[in-house]
Amino acid sequence: MITGGAGFIGSHLCDEFVAQNDEVIVLTRTSSSTDRISHLLDKITIERADVTNYDEVGKIIEKHRPEAIIHLAGETSHSKSFENPMYDLDVNTKSTLFILEKIKQLGLKCRFVLGSTFIVVGKPQVLPVNEESICNPTTIYGANRLASEVYCKIYHNVFGLDTVSFRITNSFGPREQYVPNKNAINFLIYKAFKGEEITIFDKGNFFRDLVYVSDVVSAIEISKKTVSKIKQNLAYAFVYNVILIPVAAFGFLHPALSGIAMAASSVSVTLSSLSLKHWKPSI
Repeated sequence: MITGGAGFIGSHLCDEFVAQNDEVIVLTRTSSSTDRISHLLDKITIERADVTNYDEVGKIIEKHRPEAIIHLAGETSHSKSFENPMYDLDVNTKSTLFILEKIKQLGLKCRFVLGSTFIVVGKPQVLPVNEESICNPTTIYGANRLASEVYCKIYHNVFGLDTVSFRITNSFGPREQYVPNKNAINFLIYKAFKGEEITIFDKGNFFRDLVYVSDVVSAIEISKKTVSKIKQNLAYAFVYNVILIPVAAFGFLHPALSGIAMAASSVSVTLSSLSLKHWKPSI
């Protein structure tokens, strides 16, 4: 089961799991478009419910009793978390707590994978950031995501639930939005593709952590493969960073560079911190 499975990362996960002949249940809001997964509608099950509608979400989990729940649904806007902090708490933290409690109540042998964010770290004291970095979030969104990670650890330590938290950084790739105030890489690639002028602030003298969506999917997919271990009554509580750091700053996105798409996909990267064995980025 993938909450937010009709979204950017969720839709790519659906592709991967369907290709492996997995039974995929997508939980998505009633108002959400299914355009990103339109090619899979005859191969997956779609359940419509907002993750803040806990009664309905609980009924869906009880109906399907999944072996794995990948929780990607939520609000990802930092600014909106300040504009509506109570909703951010409901959608990003309470939804996580509810699903964990439902797994416990039903006694499911189910791996819970939380889609968290590198924002939980806040302003890092030391670079590069890794899973042991001190977390001091500076936004309500980051604080709520960090609380969700803590709930995962508590439900593992106290109740033995099998949980994994992935801190995903600025992912980009096909099916992502291209809007000026969000997802800079996709927007800049889109502008270059259209032959439009590109504005780079601060002369490009800054860094951003980037990760291509297929690398996010491959990391999460590896965690799903260990679900079989649950049947041996083994349980885990891990936190992984899925972060790639460009060696060059955003200077490679110079307005005069017409091959921006190629530059974005071929820029050298180093893996800053990911303890998943056998995982490595391909983009």
